[in-house]
Amino acid sequence: MTKYLISFPSSAMVVPQDEMPAVAAAAHAVIEEAKAAGFYVFGGGINEDVAPVKVSADGSTVAGTYPETRRIAGGYTILELPSRKVAEQWAAKMAAACRCDQELREFMFDPAC
Repeated sequence: MTKYLISFPSSAMVVPQDEMPAVAAAAHAVIEEAKAAGFYVFGGGINEDVAPVKVSADGSTVAGTYPETRRIAGGYTILELPSRKVAEQWAAKMAAACRCDQELREFMFDPAC
């Protein structure tokens, strides 16, 4: 099976504050469904209150990011699924729950992972 990243930037989620509990409940229901089906690997939202750092091979850190990844925010879910078609179906479930389009990306196969 292949691992897929289903994600959205926080700016895409334009939901009135009073509707956020319903959105969170719907998103958690999709995650619970994925867990029950044995597809769930990992999920979570980026903590946007904590600044990113780059870490070098010697362990030193420097504030900031690569220019290409200056802003990574939002929600991320990794599912291990039997096909791209199934991945698109799960992304559609997440889109409905979160009320915003989802990006779908496929991880390359690595026999060590």
